[in-house]
Amino acid sequence: MPSLKDLKNRIASVKATQKITKAMKMVAAAKLRRAQEAAEAARPYSQRMSAVLANIAQATAGQSDAPALMTGTGLDKVHLLVVCTAERGLCGGFNSQIARFARDHARRLIAEGKTVKFICVGKKGFDILRREFASLIIDRIDLREVKKIGYENAEVIGRKVIALFGKGEFDVCTLFYSEFKSVISQVPTALQLIPASAGAAPVQETGAAAVYDYEPDAGAILGDLIPRNITVQIFRALLENVAGEMGAKMSAMDNATRNAGDMINKLTLNYNRQRQAQITKELIEIISGAEAL
Repeated sequence: MPSLKDLKNRIASVKATQKITKAMKMVAAAKLRRAQEAAEAARPYSQRMSAVLANIAQATAGQSDAPALMTGTGLDKVHLLVVCTAERGLCGGFNSQIARFARDHARRLIAEGKTVKFICVGKKGFDILRREFASLIIDRIDLREVKKIGYENAEVIGRKVIALFGKGEFDVCTLFYSEFKSVISQVPTALQLIPASAGAAPVQETGAAAVYDYEPDAGAILGDLIPRNITVQIFRALLENVAGEMGAKMSAMDNATRNAGDMINKLTLNYNRQRQAQITKELIEIISGAEAL
């Protein structure tokens, strides 16, 4: 059984930890608001760009001059998985959820006899994935020194992916990130970047299909838009990740603060019981000594 001094030291230690977790929760809450605004502001642009790509893709359907980034190589043998996670921990299961989602996808592809390669954006995802796929990780992008995620960070990743595709390193590229829903809900998401997954073109409410004229031509516009769209989608994924990380960190630190409070109460109760037992024992010894005299 620990002594009174040990219990007192432990209570002081847990109280100090509780102060740290409370401060971290407040910092995460302050950062969350800005990160959430940035993520929500990026969504309409990326969604609109996807709609524009869908319209142009319909116009170029079946044409031989469509860009390779849109049509792909025609094969499905080599897959590149770009896994975006956080650089730091203490955010609950945020990083492990994304890494597990990507890992399950990779296992499924390997079981089908396909080749898988990884690019890890963020230290935590790299640490988790290298336990099983160390030989398959071809690159790791470190954003630890970046205080605020910018478009230029996504552009570096986008150029790297496009350069690898140009060299024939892969056939299909999929981006993994966590879409921010709320403070307690972040959904791991997979988005196909190459071949460009434009989706369906938006339906006109009037019933009359709009006719578009492309200048210089639809193929040239796609050739410029698709690399930009890849960068935009990566940028959106990074912003969603930052918001999700802060939400998960805020929730995790709130739970840690509550758990520390419960532990302090239990230790204090144990300390008071032991102290009372010690006082009672001393009183019994004094009374026994007095009776003996």
